[in-house]
Amino acid sequence: MAALTLDALLRSLKKGAPVPEPVYLLHGDEDVLKDEAVRALVDSAVGSSRDFNLDVRFAPDLTPESFHALVNTPPMMAERRAVVIRGVEQVGKRKTKLRDEVVRYLASPNPTTVLVLVVAAGEEADADLVRASAAVAVDALAAERVPRWLQHRATTLGVTLAADATELLLRAVGNDLSTLSREVEKLASLAGGEAGRPVTADDVSNLVGVRRDETVFDLVEAALERRAARAAQLVEPVLEQAGMSGVKILSLLGTHLVGTALARAERDRGVSAARLPDTIYRHLQSVRPYGMRSYKEEAVRWTAWSALWTARELGRALRAALAADNALKTATVSDDRGIVTQLVLGFAATKREAA
Repeated sequence: MAALTLDALLRSLKKGAPVPEPVYLLHGDEDVLKDEAVRALVDSAVGSSRDFNLDVRFAPDLTPESFHALVNTPPMMAERRAVVIRGVEQVGKRKTKLRDEVVRYLASPNPTTVLVLVVAAGEEADADLVRASAAVAVDALAAERVPRWLQHRATTLGVTLAADATELLLRAVGNDLSTLSREVEKLASLAGGEAGRPVTADDVSNLVGVRRDETVFDLVEAALERRAARAAQLVEPVLEQAGMSGVKILSLLGTHLVGTALARAERDRGVSAARLPDTIYRHLQSVRPYGMRSYKEEAVRWTAWSALWTARELGRALRAALAADNALKTATVSDDRGIVTQLVLGFAATKREAA
């Protein structure tokens, strides 16, 4: 069967239309979007009869006999039933009777069953299963699409996000859809008693614990703009935020250091300041790094920051960031605050060498 993108799959599931294929395999690195695809497939396949016609199982719990029974059980008072099997990567890791049974089934699937096979993020899909199913690659969203996804997720939870709330959430979390989804669920519980009122940035600050101008992106911007004192002031409030750690800060900071070094290298190669953002944007589009905000906006930032550093200074900063990352991961007594603070203080501009 032909491979699909997530967008193509969702377009094929038009309201009221039957599910086009009997077997789907969802694979890729974005589990949140896989869950959305599963919901869409189940809604299209069984609708309101899911209580009678939906089974969700984990592949390691199945035997060849139980799998055969699942996919060949007739629907109850409906035209079709749906079976969702998660952890399918476990089936393809070695030759087993269960894998043989799955492969046999895919060669001639039951027309009254919609089978959805889900591969966990970071795992390879079995090539035989991919070829025999409608395989859907579910990869991370492009950075430019995340704000719209966030608004859509909020709408499904009955929440309206004001523009400043959306901006603050994205500055606090970046493009991590799993974390964004959890935070919107918290906000939905807040807005439950105040129907119709948009969630504001103040609500985000009060409930999620992220304040304006004190997000991890504010820290990164201060560090790369070489405002070392401000960056150091932000380390403690950023580390106090739920789910934040020194390693997470270093990961984001390191990505932006590499991007700024790339912009510096292009600048040193003779690319003009006017053309540099477009050049960096093309690099971003080809690599598609995770956790960034709008690629066009990041390209403008890296261009601006590259004028504040020399290539030599960026090399030293990257080596210092690597040493700090190793210290965070190997220290027997964690001192995230001290390690990150010392690092960003070292970014202070001393002798200006940059062009």
